[in-house]
Amino acid sequence: MVNQKRILENFKALVSLDSPSFDERLVCEWLKSYLKSIGIEAKEDNAGALIGGTTGNLYAYVDGSVDAPPVMFSSHMDTVEPSKGKTAVFHEDGRITSDGTTVLGSDDLAGVVAILEGLTQLKENGIPHRPIEILFTVCEETHGGGASAFDYSKIKSKEAYVFDMDGAPGSAASSAPSILTYTVKFLGKSAHAGFEAEKGIHAIKAAAKAVSLIPCGNIEKGVTANVGVIKGGKATNIVPDYCEITGEIRSFDPAKVEEKISEVLSICKACAKEIGAQIEERHSVEVKAFSTKDDTECVKRFKKVCADMGLSGETYPTFGGSDANTYAQYGVEGIVCATGMNNCHACNEYTTVDELTLAAELALNLMKE
Repeated sequence: MVNQKRILENFKALVSLDSPSFDERLVCEWLKSYLKSIGIEAKEDNAGALIGGTTGNLYAYVDGSVDAPPVMFSSHMDTVEPSKGKTAVFHEDGRITSDGTTVLGSDDLAGVVAILEGLTQLKENGIPHRPIEILFTVCEETHGGGASAFDYSKIKSKEAYVFDMDGAPGSAASSAPSILTYTVKFLGKSAHAGFEAEKGIHAIKAAAKAVSLIPCGNIEKGVTANVGVIKGGKATNIVPDYCEITGEIRSFDPAKVEEKISEVLSICKACAKEIGAQIEERHSVEVKAFSTKDDTECVKRFKKVCADMGLSGETYPTFGGSDANTYAQYGVEGIVCATGMNNCHACNEYTTVDELTLAAELALNLMKE
């Protein structure tokens, strides 16, 4: 049985700490202190210096008391904006929200406190367990920047439970897509819009036509695309010589994102050429797709533990990326466990007392198996 009072106290304390991406220092120091208090020495790496942040990833290895392969548990320390001045508001119906002006931060502090409580129970009660590795990452919300900068020669585990999924505990994402982001700059020619507009090359019109032609939404089975940002122009009386669009493409098939970005760029080039403009572009695959099969030990153990707890144990694909995408590229198969966070990335984000408690029980039971 986990300690609900401690779970809620830890969650409240962590929520109160500012931890935007690239500045997770306060949470990192709190975690170091807490882990040390239960006899676990955690080490911070140099990821912050590598990616331009203030804080590194936090790693710890806990010796096991049973002869079994090690397993890794992971969550991330950063939260999306607006996050400065967060506070946890506890409601009579068991919901926990922010005060409405910021996100709550249950993404991913719900995962963090679940893992902490599991570790604390092992230490307090001398519960037999396999070797455990802990990795609390930074900058997960920026396409897994911290996880990408980690030195995986340190990792002994071949399987991982990433506590970082919305929804009620007892289900998990076992596959996620590749995510490609792109920026296309349309370069035209400025001119006075009132006196000599005919001498200009209207970059915004070229970009606007391209956006109208670029497929968005669920464009194929297993493929989504979006143009999320457009900006350009200087004043109403100047023919704009510059416009920039930024978008993304997601697919469970890595080849598909390459195919679709080629189509996007072809559209942009054609629309620019039509009016005499030019384009400059850059694109990159931010995270690569992963898929963990149901017959892996990681999934089988999860399903068994969930069955014993009376939970569904359902695994499913998600269109969201996580650190699990990165871990898979380094030979660590994993799933992304739901932790009871809801309405993530919004100021009406919430969790509940019961879900935080259940997530901690799940973490503990996975550690014991």
